[in-house]
Amino acid sequence: MTVEVEGRTLQVSSLDRVLWPATGTTKAHLLEHYLRVAPLLLPHLRDRPLTLHRFPEGVQGKHFFQTRTPPHPPWLRTVTLSYPRTGKSFQAPVVDDLAGLVWAVNLTTIEVHPFLGTVDALDRPTAMVLDLDPGAPAGMVQACRVGLLLRDGLAARGLRSYAKTSGGKGLHVYVPVRGTTYDDTKALARALASGLTHSRPDLVVDRMTKSLRAGKVLVDWSQNDAGKSTVAPWSVRGHAVPTVSVPVTWEEVEQVAATGDPRPLWFTIDDVADRPDLFAAVLEDRQVL
Repeated sequence: MTVEVEGRTLQVSSLDRVLWPATGTTKAHLLEHYLRVAPLLLPHLRDRPLTLHRFPEGVQGKHFFQTRTPPHPPWLRTVTLSYPRTGKSFQAPVVDDLAGLVWAVNLTTIEVHPFLGTVDALDRPTAMVLDLDPGAPAGMVQACRVGLLLRDGLAARGLRSYAKTSGGKGLHVYVPVRGTTYDDTKALARALASGLTHSRPDLVVDRMTKSLRAGKVLVDWSQNDAGKSTVAPWSVRGHAVPTVSVPVTWEEVEQVAATGDPRPLWFTIDDVADRPDLFAAVLEDRQVL
């Protein structure tokens, strides 16, 4: 069907397609979620290159990440990304408004992954990100305990941090910054991960090797790179059920760490309607490393 979105005309199709067979959740439900959270989500996408994680056949079918802009309407903004090391250069989408978001979702984009830099300063990250990824049998409880260790370590350096769920079993810790480079944020993230690995080898690992991760939490520092993107707050995830990456308070993280019950930090698209905007500060709080 043809729809009007803020003065722009778009085609949307296959709204009855089931994307999550386990729950019967359709493409229409996905679009409804993104329309609902758009006021919270769009500020984190605006002015940034975007990687689309597309699931044309639903979460049980083939899926792919797409940073090169697919066929798009002439009004959609794009930015040139160049990688001298590989010689690659291409146009990436920039979703600044609701019409752009609807365009992306109509491509069966379940996940949206913005870059850490903006189009006018791609070499300058606006945040340092630490991805806490537990290896079974560790889960969200262990990720929360590591997140609190990171929060305290950052606070000891005079840095404020903000947390969101990954939409799975993990946690993402953001540290808003200004006037710095990826070399600086990556070096600090790596040092923090290494320090925790040495102080808590029973709980933390800072190397990707899967054989080292069983029962521990990987503190992934490698996301702090000009060529990488991280899933946005309020983005749906392409897991077996439609979970969402949701900003949370440190008090909520403390509760899970203390009780050992991860359920309070498990969110699906049906659970986020009344959540407050806890991640606005990530765009406003500019700290110097």
